[in-house]
Amino acid sequence: MHFICTRRHLKAYKIEDILTNLGLYEHMNTRGAQLSGGQRKRLSIALELINNPLIMFLDEPTTGLDSSSCSQVVQLCQTLAHQGRTIVCTVHQPSASLFALFDQVYVLAAGRFIELSCGEYGQDKIDLMANKSENGKALDWFDDHQSIPSMEGLRKLVPLSVLRDTEPTGGDEETSQSNQLSVLMRRGFLKAKRDATMTHLRLIVNVVVGIMLGSLFINAGNEVPNEMSILSKEHFNRWYSLGSYYISITIVDLPVSIIGCAVFSVIVYTMSSQPLDIVRFSMFFAISLYTVLVAQSFGLMIGAVFSVVNGTFLGPTLSVPMMMFAGFGVTLRDLPSYLRWGSYISYLRYGLEGFIGAIYGLDRPILDCNEALYCHYKHPRTFLNEVAMSPDEFWWDVLALSVFVVTLRIAAFILLKWKLDAVR
Repeated sequence: MHFICTRRHLKAYKIEDILTNLGLYEHMNTRGAQLSGGQRKRLSIALELINNPLIMFLDEPTTGLDSSSCSQVVQLCQTLAHQGRTIVCTVHQPSASLFALFDQVYVLAAGRFIELSCGEYGQDKIDLMANKSENGKALDWFDDHQSIPSMEGLRKLVPLSVLRDTEPTGGDEETSQSNQLSVLMRRGFLKAKRDATMTHLRLIVNVVVGIMLGSLFINAGNEVPNEMSILSKEHFNRWYSLGSYYISITIVDLPVSIIGCAVFSVIVYTMSSQPLDIVRFSMFFAISLYTVLVAQSFGLMIGAVFSVVNGTFLGPTLSVPMMMFAGFGVTLRDLPSYLRWGSYISYLRYGLEGFIGAIYGLDRPILDCNEALYCHYKHPRTFLNEVAMSPDEFWWDVLALSVFVVTLRIAAFILLKWKLDAVR
């Protein structure tokens, strides 16, 4: 019998082995939010063990845990250290039983070193250091310049060119971009499936806002024309590239955006009694989707640089000039000449112009009007002249919004990469 062990099987076996050694195998299908404090600490260690590092730095792994969980975590660290790894961790006020589990203890007080304890090993090294430090003997070797190799001598022993040309031996090959993207997309869809609250909220917001706008303009069609910490950690560990992560969040978010825009467009379009024309509705939906994608890209760019609090303040602040130059309150024709340039960098201007082109373009006929009333805007051209917008600019609006999407997405990626490099 021949058993073919693929790379996928090896990875699955490695993950199961880590979970078993850390006592998490029975919780393999448990959501992270439902794990206890000690289990979450062990899960964090398990994530780091995937790359099988030789050195691990753990910052206060016992903080916030009870005595039993503290003992489990420190015993786990001791087991990992005895497997050939170097485990360096910081602890505050450990108990005597936890002290006994450490092989070496480096005690600090007010940021200064006060004691180096080597457990049951290494006492002879301390005695040697103490003897050599008497009467300044520990400084004797500074006077013996012959015993200190020079940098030129070290470079001659191992030239840098040899090190550059040396092919790495052993180790695992880097995961391909396509595999990284596939894993990140599956994880993104799984997160959306397990925690559907945000997805439901986005759909509900589209429905509610659509109903509100539709109610505002009801029957008016014939009368008056919204992972830096997780990403930072996982990218620092080189689990995947930033490009794969960025593409995955873009693809995962796209279906929700399309569904939300479709629901929004149907509600607003039908409740405002617009012409039931598939071409006209498709134009309306396309502008809605493009506007949402630009707004999301704009939000990504702000979120890549600023914190949640600062971004929440800065986002609406930057949206105000976008609305001012879009032609909502002041038409583009009435803008002062020294401010007219602002309309060309406002994506809301192209969105509004595209909506108007979809609704009142394509040679829309005269609107129905009660003969007993005076309907100033019964001719679509009259309304278009009033708002100083042309329905013939629809495809230019689509092109402008497309440029906005690509430019803002690239800018968000560059800023996100800069932010990760700055954090490092």
